[in-house]
Amino acid sequence: MSNITLILLAAGSSSRFGLDVKKQWLRVGYKPLWHFVADRCEKTNHFAKIIITSSLDDIEFMKNYADYTFVKGGQTRQQSLKNSLIQVDTEYVLVSDVARSCIDEAFLERIISYVGKSDCIVPYLNITDTIVYDDKTIDRDKVKRVQTPQLSLTSALKSALLSKEEFTDESSAIVANGGSREFIQGQESAHKITHIEDLKNLTCLSAPSNDTLSGVGFDVHAFDDKGEMHLGGVKIDSAYGFKAHSDGDVAIHALIDALLGAAGMGDIGMMFPDNDAKYKGADSKELLKEVVIKLRHFGFVIVNVDITIAAEKPRIGNYKVVMRKTLSTLLNIDAQRVNIKATTTEKLGFIGRGEGVGVIANANLKYFDWTKI
Repeated sequence: MSNITLILLAAGSSSRFGLDVKKQWLRVGYKPLWHFVADRCEKTNHFAKIIITSSLDDIEFMKNYADYTFVKGGQTRQQSLKNSLIQVDTEYVLVSDVARSCIDEAFLERIISYVGKSDCIVPYLNITDTIVYDDKTIDRDKVKRVQTPQLSLTSALKSALLSKEEFTDESSAIVANGGSREFIQGQESAHKITHIEDLKNLTCLSAPSNDTLSGVGFDVHAFDDKGEMHLGGVKIDSAYGFKAHSDGDVAIHALIDALLGAAGMGDIGMMFPDNDAKYKGADSKELLKEVVIKLRHFGFVIVNVDITIAAEKPRIGNYKVVMRKTLSTLLNIDAQRVNIKATTTEKLGFIGRGEGVGVIANANLKYFDWTKI
């Protein structure tokens, strides 16, 4: 049984990456980057447990992909690490960043082969360029480019992180706490993704899958004799509105379900619970905007949507063009990729009796293709 836990840090906001897509959600084939890295490490059979830190929103979606131990990250790398260490019960812990994505098994084995030889095993790279610090040239042989993963004695790392001082890596914290570290030669190919251009250095990453992901949404709302009617993001000239917790825009609600369904992200009720007071009377356009942002963060691109509105009343033929334009703006896609259809139920059922409206929406997504940036 292994006595090493692996912690993969993935709670960063990707603020330096330069894209709306979080780098941990770039796809390698059909797998998000964090899953690709964890899976590669898991296949080495070196670890008793794998812990992944991330933001709370990301964790809920991550759970759909794998059964690792997920921990909510903190405001800093160090806080994320401290949160993870609570879940560590092995003698040793290997800490790495998901952004360091092309760590191979031979590199891992070399680091692990030093287990027990110091409180922290630290891979590093030599500097080959001239180094100037504070306008003075310094001896480059005394400078090291420190990498992850770093292998630490769990007790030493936990003790070191009790300090309020912030450290950028595990070894610095351990040494500041009186512990020891041993440097070993690192690996040039173990590049870290910080900026977009770094992706060109990661030869282990294949292009995202070209699959089209489809989702269907369905929603109905009964009429109410008060309030305004909003449908497809447009105010409809009507003497009645919809019975609903939010503004009752049944077309947008069905569309949100279609988008979430295509992405495998649950449904509108999970994201915007109707028992949550903050969504009372909410503008559905704002909910759709939030969904679009989440889709982008998680590495999806909206291809097109198709909406069918079933209603005996109100008549919406004159509103279809403005609905298309409104929704295309909210979705950040061209208007021709938004289709609006209207039909009746031939006087059948509650819709036919003029008691409400039903909507079916279809949406297609693709994975964001980072190889084309």
